[in-house]
Order: sequence, then C-alpha cells, then structure tokens
Amino acid sequence: MVRVLLSIHLLKKDIEDCREEMVRLALITSLSDQRVIETSKKLDKLINTYYKLSTKSS
Repeated sequence: MVRVLLSIHLLKKDIEDCREEMVRLALITSLSDQRVIETSKKLDKLINTYYKLSTKSS
C-alpha cells in the first residue's frame, strides 16, 4: 500500500512537470508542433497510469 501511495505521489509530480513542459512548448511553437503532440501523448499515458493506480489504492 505504501509503495502504491509513493508511486501515486511521484506520478502527480511527473504529470505536473509534463503538463508544464507541454504548455511551455505550445507557447513557443504551436499546438500542432510534433513536440507538443508527443508531450501530450506522454501526459495522457501518465494520467492513465495515475488513474489505474489510484483506483487500486481505494
């Protein structure tokens, strides 16, 4: 249980960092830039993993 909670905490940090990176990239390029798209996909995966882990810990 502690391991899952730690993983959730670390995932929250990764999600926030990834979101900030995506916004930063979008501001200096465009929403259709390949780097923004790839970062968005990475963010989606992180969020999906977060939800899977958080439902397990409930």
